[in-house]
Amino acid sequence: MHLYLHIPFCRQACHYCDFHFSTSLNAKSEIVQAICHEIFLQKDYLQDKNLETIYFGGGTPSLLEEADFIQIFETISKHFNIKPNAEITLEANPDDLTKEKLQLFKKYHINRLSIGIQSFHEPHLRSLNRIHTSQEAETCVKLSQDIGIQNLTIDLIYAIPAENHQIFELDLQKATVLNTNHISAYCLTIEPKTVFGKWLKQGKIQVIDDDFAATQFDMLVNHLVQNDFEQYEISNFAKNDHYSRHNTSYWKQEEYLGIGPSAHSFNYVSRQYNVSNNTKYVKELQQNIVPAEIEILTIEDQVNEYLLTGLRSKWGCNIHKINTLSNNIFQKKNTVELEKQIREGFLLIESDTLLLTYKGKLFADRIASNLFL
Repeated sequence: MHLYLHIPFCRQACHYCDFHFSTSLNAKSEIVQAICHEIFLQKDYLQDKNLETIYFGGGTPSLLEEADFIQIFETISKHFNIKPNAEITLEANPDDLTKEKLQLFKKYHINRLSIGIQSFHEPHLRSLNRIHTSQEAETCVKLSQDIGIQNLTIDLIYAIPAENHQIFELDLQKATVLNTNHISAYCLTIEPKTVFGKWLKQGKIQVIDDDFAATQFDMLVNHLVQNDFEQYEISNFAKNDHYSRHNTSYWKQEEYLGIGPSAHSFNYVSRQYNVSNNTKYVKELQQNIVPAEIEILTIEDQVNEYLLTGLRSKWGCNIHKINTLSNNIFQKKNTVELEKQIREGFLLIESDTLLLTYKGKLFADRIASNLFL
């Protein structure tokens, strides 16, 4: 059983981000109360009450204060059993990670931090509208390690427009010198409802160059592999099997419960989508209504989701599982397409498992969609 908590607050909006959040903290206490009430109302969504992972995402969960953590963890503990070895992750911005805040996280058994660094280059941080400085990024990682939180992952963004690749090369060098056991790296994308999306429409910025992005993806993989990281998912790299257990549950199609505005839940037969509106979220929960829409997943939906998520990971997709789930429709429909993708070097089959090749990882979503039922 896996639990995700969406904390919908940020100090300011990054120019690339299209996640649900508010920059006003005025309603934080109301949201925390609503999250706790939703945990109560949703306690029977999944039958398994044993939590293997808890993930505080957002938004910026590092904005939570001790009273918030007390309320949330007391509520979780009333309705679920947190396993002794549970992975408890909290997303954080470098500017929030003071010694006092880190000690608070450790007090509440948060044993994994996901730190949104994005870049160590000051002009890039400003262009992305990040608050923290490069020095704060480096300092917070070392401070976390000194406090005793060793299970760290840092986020990087590649394909940020630049004259050449030197800045990204320096980002990679600084990231590996920090000696974290996990790095997540994402290609900069321009979403319509973001500041970058508006600027693109106004002609103030250009679209991300595919060749530039592909070159930096190659740099990313080569540099991290040479520094003993394993690419276990297209955007995620780990040392010594320090995989994100929570995110791996998504890629392996395990059940999870999502709590908070815009959070999603999944229990094999359905997917649940919470409303992406803080006011409506609070109001409906005050009326004992779970503010969510439920989508019953068809066989096609289940197969397609498995392909979309599973192919991104080192574990791939089990062909026998897909055929069983689809009553052998998948094999009949995709024989020619599979042969084509294998022949062109995008896919391979090992031990009845469908896997992306290195070449295929550049086109993962397209390849998966070509195989959809």
